[in-house]
Amino acid sequence: MEDEIIKPTVVLVTGAAGNIGYHVIFAIARGSMLGKECPIELRLLEITPCMGALGGVVMEIEDCAFPLVTKIVATDDYETAFTGIDIALLIGSRPRGPGMERKDLLLANAKIFEGQGAALNKFAKKSVKVVVVGNPANTNCLIASHFAPSLPKTSFSCLTRLDQNRAKFQLANKLDRAVSTVKKVAVWGNHSSTQVPDCNQTVVDENGKEIPTRFDIQWVEDEFIPTVQKRGAAIIAARKLSSAASAAHAILHHVRDWVLGTPEGDWSSMGLITDGKTYNIPEGIVFSFPCVCKDGVATPVSGIKFNKRIATRIVETITELQNEKALVSGNWT
Repeated sequence: MEDEIIKPTVVLVTGAAGNIGYHVIFAIARGSMLGKECPIELRLLEITPCMGALGGVVMEIEDCAFPLVTKIVATDDYETAFTGIDIALLIGSRPRGPGMERKDLLLANAKIFEGQGAALNKFAKKSVKVVVVGNPANTNCLIASHFAPSLPKTSFSCLTRLDQNRAKFQLANKLDRAVSTVKKVAVWGNHSSTQVPDCNQTVVDENGKEIPTRFDIQWVEDEFIPTVQKRGAAIIAARKLSSAASAAHAILHHVRDWVLGTPEGDWSSMGLITDGKTYNIPEGIVFSFPCVCKDGVATPVSGIKFNKRIATRIVETITELQNEKALVSGNWT
C-alpha cells in the first residue's frame, strides 16, 4: 500500500521580512509549530517597499533546504497571499513611534487590519485559524474579525501567550523549579499594561501529581504582576529593539496548542472574541482567557474564582478594551 500523501498546510505570515516574521518563519519550516510530519506551504506577505528584503528571506529559506517546505510564495498582493490559507499569522503592523500615544497607534493600524480582515473574508478558507500579533493585538483582532463577517468569531484569536510565558518563568524562578513543571498560569484581558497575570491557580507538577503553590501577596502585587506587565518595555529599554525572538516562540506555542491541543493538565492563554457569558465579560471585545484547546477548538477554563485584587484589575482591563473598541468602531455599521 502506497504511503498516503499529506496535503500541505498553507501558512500565511504577514510582515514576513520583519524581526518577528524572520524568527518565526524558520521555526515553522523546521516543524516547530505543527510537527515534524506536517508539510508546509509558506505565504509571505510584505508591503511593496520591503519586497527586496523579503527576497533575501526567501533565498535563506531555500538555502536551508527544509524537507517540510513544499512551496514559498512571496508577495505584496492580498489575493495571492490570502487565497486558500489554513493559518494566518498577522504580524505586520505599524510600530509605535516616538511620542505616539496608544490611541494614535490604534488608528494607524486600524486600516491595515480592516484590509486584512476583508482579504480573509474574500479569499481564505472558512476553516482558517487567525492569530493577530501586531499591536494593539486585541483590538486589531476585533477589527479583522469585524471586516471578515463570513468567518466564525471562533476563527480569530490574539497573542497573549508571550505574557503567559513571561509569567510562567517568573513563577518558576520564584519557586526554584523547572519551568516545565509550572502549570495553570493565566493571563486575563488586554495585551497591554492593564493585563492581569494570575498565579492563584498555579500548580507544580511532581511526577504527574499537582502540588498547589502559594506566593506572598506583596511579591505578587509589587514584583510579579508589574514585571510581566512591563516586560516588553523593559526589553526595548535594554536592547533598543522589541522582543522578537520570544514573541515568535510564543506564536509557535499558541498555534501548536490551538491546532494540536493543550498539553495535559496545563492552560493556553489566548485572546478570544467574547460572547458576554464567559465570566460575565462584556460581549464583543477580544479578551485573554486561560483556555484548553482540543480538536482545534479553544475553550476558556471554567469555574475560576477571582479574589478582589484580580477582580478589580479585570474591570480595569475591560474598560481599556471597551475604550479601544469605541475609538476604532465609530464608522462601523
